[in-house]
Amino acid sequence: MSTVTTSKPGSTATVPDAAPRDLPDEGRIGLRGNLRHISALVRRNALQIKQDPESMFDVLFMPIIFTLLFVFVFGGAISGKGNQGEYVNYLVPGLMAMMGMNIAMAVGTGVNDDFKKGVMDRFRSMPIARSSVLIAKIVVELGRMLVAITILLVMGFILGLSIKTSVLDLFLAIGLSAIFGASLMWIFILLGLTMKTAQAVQGMAMLVLMPLQFGSSIFASPTTMPGWLQAFTDYNPLSNLADAARGLMNGGPVGHSVTMTLIWSVAITAITMPLAVRKFRHKT
Repeated sequence: MSTVTTSKPGSTATVPDAAPRDLPDEGRIGLRGNLRHISALVRRNALQIKQDPESMFDVLFMPIIFTLLFVFVFGGAISGKGNQGEYVNYLVPGLMAMMGMNIAMAVGTGVNDDFKKGVMDRFRSMPIARSSVLIAKIVVELGRMLVAITILLVMGFILGLSIKTSVLDLFLAIGLSAIFGASLMWIFILLGLTMKTAQAVQGMAMLVLMPLQFGSSIFASPTTMPGWLQAFTDYNPLSNLADAARGLMNGGPVGHSVTMTLIWSVAITAITMPLAVRKFRHKT
């Protein structure tokens, strides 16, 4: 701490400079303030999407393209010719898990791009909780994810999807997909804050996405895979989510797969969320 010397006739004294005031953090702001900041940032991000409707193209068209592609290109080979309807009931719950991963990747590239434009530096200079910026991002992306899942289900119903349990079980499957998708977003936010360019984030994301998506039970039963790959799919969180959604929508045991999905979601969030917030605070 520096000092300033003042002089009077026959005496001197030192007066400390005013210390710089730190911006308030989460603890000082409180829950109500955090929620208010998150709400304002969610509105800001939603208005940004409204001004740039092209940013919704992936959400609107990805479910349609993936459903048509896998049902009519791979459905006959996997389920037999003329049995595409049966494959739809297998595929669509798995694609719900896939939607979360693909949209989570967009979060990472968006955060990286915002830093390049200086948007995040502006947020960090404001007296708001650092985590509220990232949580608002996730809230908006969850909204985009729910739109994608809705379109996916509509396409599934058009192609013959049937819910053999109940509407409540369908909503539980959607909610489970959203919970797991939110946890994945923290991974990609951390990547977006760590990698130097959006292209690097996309490249790293693809290295993560491809093995997890295709080495899972999303597109085909693991019973047709070699033993070493079956062992990988057993521990693959996407397989657990796909099996849980499939059981909730088509009937069957779901206890183990739902539990494992929730464990994965909590573990991923508990590890990556603090790292992402810390990286956001100190990123230059």
